[in-house]
Amino acid sequence: MLRRLITAAALLTAVLTSATTPASAADTPLRDLAAARGIYLGTAVTGGKLTGGYGDLAGAQFGSLTPGNEMKWDAVEPARGTHDWTGADRVVAFAEAHGQRVRGHTLVWHSQLPGWLTGGSWTAAELRTLMTDHITAEAGRYQGRIDHWDVVNEPLNEDGTLRSSLWGAALGESYIADAFRAARAADPAAKLYLNDYSTDAVGAKSDGMYALVKRLLAQGVPVDGVGFQAHLVLGQVPASLEANLRRFAELGVDVAITELDIRMTLPASDAKLAQQKADYAAVLRACLAVTRCAGVTVWGFTDSDSWIPDFFPGQGAATPYDENLAPKPARAGIAETLAPVTPPAPGVCSVTYAVSSQWTGGFTAQVTLRNTGAAPLNGWTVRWTQPAGQRVTQAWNAAVTQTGAEVTASHLSYNGTVPPGGTVAFGFNGAWSGTNPPPAALTCATGTQSGT
Repeated sequence: MLRRLITAAALLTAVLTSATTPASAADTPLRDLAAARGIYLGTAVTGGKLTGGYGDLAGAQFGSLTPGNEMKWDAVEPARGTHDWTGADRVVAFAEAHGQRVRGHTLVWHSQLPGWLTGGSWTAAELRTLMTDHITAEAGRYQGRIDHWDVVNEPLNEDGTLRSSLWGAALGESYIADAFRAARAADPAAKLYLNDYSTDAVGAKSDGMYALVKRLLAQGVPVDGVGFQAHLVLGQVPASLEANLRRFAELGVDVAITELDIRMTLPASDAKLAQQKADYAAVLRACLAVTRCAGVTVWGFTDSDSWIPDFFPGQGAATPYDENLAPKPARAGIAETLAPVTPPAPGVCSVTYAVSSQWTGGFTAQVTLRNTGAAPLNGWTVRWTQPAGQRVTQAWNAAVTQTGAEVTASHLSYNGTVPPGGTVAFGFNGAWSGTNPPPAALTCATGTQSGT
């Protein structure tokens, strides 16, 4: 309930701010812009640095915090049966003091395990018990205070098969189901996620994750969401990112971008920073386009706190703020993408919809907008709801987006002006199954739409 009240308060604050002050999106905290668009914007943090300017930015700009290392097994249980919650407590307390969510990271992983665990000789039964006991202790300690848990982190190989880790080698895939069930028992209110890297695009690894999630759901395992780490390279945001997020969401789980950073070969330049701004915006747009995308977390918000230079020599500058905590163009790209969408002004227009051809699993439709007024239309937007789960797969003569069943089509640069009595048409291909009824109604509005 507290988390819901915090989210509602952030949304109300953002709405009131936009309605009563002339502040631009650049001046509004990122967390408020995100909340107003129905998602969260989070960051990974180093608990010991949550003071001064670092703490001020972390608290003011982000609606969710992920402990970068403080909740990993080697940090919280360095000796068997001896727990150290100092770092994790610090992050959770900071988040609660600043009205933020917490993403727990991570309960079960093959890395950053304590030596007593990796160096032991355990039977499969003993190892399973150690795992579930650890989950019970950690998730139980923070019961009701964690919004999302990364229950199992990085379970797959690059080809989508199960990683032969300490857990996978000894217990097989069953350890994943056991981990989720133990987490649900310890913290019933938290959302439980699978999390992995290199699953952002449609491909072998994401196909393996997709199949794994389907198997787990079929077994009744309480998987609430899938996390896509999105450690990306400049200029290489996957073209299939949105489609990939959408196919997982259509399984009935939430999705989230959990560890976003976009690295470049150093030194940074104006051109590289401009490309990075565009890349951050593209990732945010993909999340906003998928109804069940819960939010986006950047993996460290400042270059001084980034893991990239240590693991990729000669690369870095991967975050939205530089080493001196100054905002980079990427920060502006995030703000601009999250900026409130101003609906087009009502206009005088009518719309007709017709299916021109149809085949098994697919169809082509044409939409025609007519200016029924006495003055030219300067820009137009058409909206409708697909009544039977149809999906737009390709469009022409309009910019078409679909979120769930809701479809929005807007003019392009060459067909935004429609004279009195004139018409403009656009078309699209769609996919369907079962039936393909037409929309009950299409609405049109005129004017140029701002935002994304």
